[in-house]
Amino acid sequence: LISMTQQGTFTVSQALKMDRHLGPHFQIPAGSMGIISFITIGLWLPFYDRFLIPALRKITKHDGGITLLQRIGIGIVFSILSMVVAGLMERVRRASAMLHPQPLGVAPMSVMWLAPQLILMGFCEAFNIIGQIEFFNRQFPEHMRSIGNSFFSCSFAGASYLSSILITIVHHATRTKSRPDWLTNDINVGRLDYYYFVIAGMGVLNLIYFVYCAKNYSYRGSLQKEDEPYVDVELSSIKA
Repeated sequence: LISMTQQGTFTVSQALKMDRHLGPHFQIPAGSMGIISFITIGLWLPFYDRFLIPALRKITKHDGGITLLQRIGIGIVFSILSMVVAGLMERVRRASAMLHPQPLGVAPMSVMWLAPQLILMGFCEAFNIIGQIEFFNRQFPEHMRSIGNSFFSCSFAGASYLSSILITIVHHATRTKSRPDWLTNDINVGRLDYYYFVIAGMGVLNLIYFVYCAKNYSYRGSLQKEDEPYVDVELSSIKA
């Protein structure tokens, strides 16, 4: 979630330093680059539900194709890949801007080079966010599902606060008397690529912790399948 929060913020900064022209008369607004992630989600989900899940169901014998925790884990992997690709792309963009000085420090390369990292982030959201929503809805008792859904919103709020804290730490830790910090206003002078790699490293640690927790997690009703309706054992015994 931290990587999702940071991606949209700094992608705009990258787009402002790249050639945003499509043809001689149209220029892509920097703030609209995030639509690539939404287009990815809109195209991927129908394919996933209609074609991939039935194919995976035949292999795994699982009604959902893969489990909810596997889906969330795949989303975390995509977020790591997105940050790595973003860091590599920023390194290329910065080198191009420094090698071929342009007005306002704009690199002579198309803004569409940012599409791969935004597509990967779209896959991350399609797996991770939707997986979390399904997890909260299915694994919480019926009378606590509203609380489960609130956890999802709280996680975004927490990610935003943690992002602000992380940016503040990077500002103070990377600034010296002879050079500006990594996230200075002029990203051609800063090192935004290093920051992306730090986020990717945090994502790797998060993935390791998630895999550890997922291995020790038992789905609600350990004797029933994940997609089967939940049955209150105490209530059933009373009825019996």
